[in-house]
Amino acid sequence: MLMTNIQDVLVSAGIETKTAGTLAVAALMLLIAAGAYLVYWVLRNYLLKLIHSVVTKTSNTWDDELMDAGVFQRFLRLIPLTFIAVCIDRAMPGQFALLKRILFAVIIFAGVRAVEAFISAASDIYHDEKSKKRKPIRPLFQTLTIVLYLLSGIFIVSVLLNKSPWNLFGLMGGLTAVTMLVFKDTILGFVAGIQLSANDMVREGDWIEMPKYGADGDVIEVAVNTVKVRNWDKTITTIPTYALISDSFKNWRGMSESGGRRIKRNICIDMNTVRFADEEMLEKFRGMELLKEYVEKRQEEINAANSEQGIDLSATVVNGRRQTNLGIFRAYLVEYLRGNPKIHKGMTFLVRHLQPTPQGLPIEIYVFSSDKIWANYESIQADIFDHILASLPEFGLRVYQQPSGNDVLSLKSI
Repeated sequence: MLMTNIQDVLVSAGIETKTAGTLAVAALMLLIAAGAYLVYWVLRNYLLKLIHSVVTKTSNTWDDELMDAGVFQRFLRLIPLTFIAVCIDRAMPGQFALLKRILFAVIIFAGVRAVEAFISAASDIYHDEKSKKRKPIRPLFQTLTIVLYLLSGIFIVSVLLNKSPWNLFGLMGGLTAVTMLVFKDTILGFVAGIQLSANDMVREGDWIEMPKYGADGDVIEVAVNTVKVRNWDKTITTIPTYALISDSFKNWRGMSESGGRRIKRNICIDMNTVRFADEEMLEKFRGMELLKEYVEKRQEEINAANSEQGIDLSATVVNGRRQTNLGIFRAYLVEYLRGNPKIHKGMTFLVRHLQPTPQGLPIEIYVFSSDKIWANYESIQADIFDHILASLPEFGLRVYQQPSGNDVLSLKSI
């Protein structure tokens, strides 16, 4: 044995046997430590650099994620630790049992750290920016990490105490109630994460609204305990994961994946300006390119219906069928929107009346923009209603508007 040989050399040099034994142990420990450091130095400066150079030359991205997470570096640390354990066991069998147990516990912890890095890298690879349509299973990875640390903790304690880990598992069974109380949020989050993933309720990158928590923006992370949302004002809202199961929220993914984005807005018409269209108005409307065909065709239908029923149109304007400026205006809006290349023609397309209110008669535009980008969508919507408001006077209509301070002052001056 190497230690015996060292001790014999020291004794032959005139050192007492007891002292020589202690010095031999110290010398052997130094040799083992030096050997382990040499192994680690070679691995770090040659093998790790070789792995890094190979990784950078490949076209894959997953190996870059493994390198950035430190997976290779952490696994390489296990080699010098194992080297120390093997050397001590071979050089001094049956001795330094406590030191060996401590060393074995360190090896377990280092191994768990390496596996944790691998799990973290696997999670990042799965939730890559290019894979937005994948279901978020980050809570599953995080739960796996927690379970890994719990199991490793039990094994480390069992190694240090030199007891069977199954005894500790039995003790943990008795502490189940305490464990559930301490990890209540984690357990709820884990179950919620499974439901969110199984039902595909939310993914990273989705736009969600949850007014209860002040969230309105993109989901940037789905974790075990929390879901992070980057709001449009760039603030971050943190929502408990289980709240997405217990409470209601709106996910705009359906809109993003559809062909268009809804425009649903109305303007209120002053009902006092609604009237039957006389011949002068009809002639004016015939001069509008979008209305010429409609007015002619509609008037022919009305004249034929009135003639067939023998209605005396000269007695009063309410006799028979007549066109109104508001009805023609609605037809104009339909033609105008159909001619707009930025309006999706294959989705719901409505120009309709809503229930009259004290604020006037609402005319609602219910169509879909083919451009779903927020800024472009708002611009398209604004252009449509700019045109509508500017067109109203041409039809003898007026938008309803609450009296302003200037209106009150103008009445006072009369």
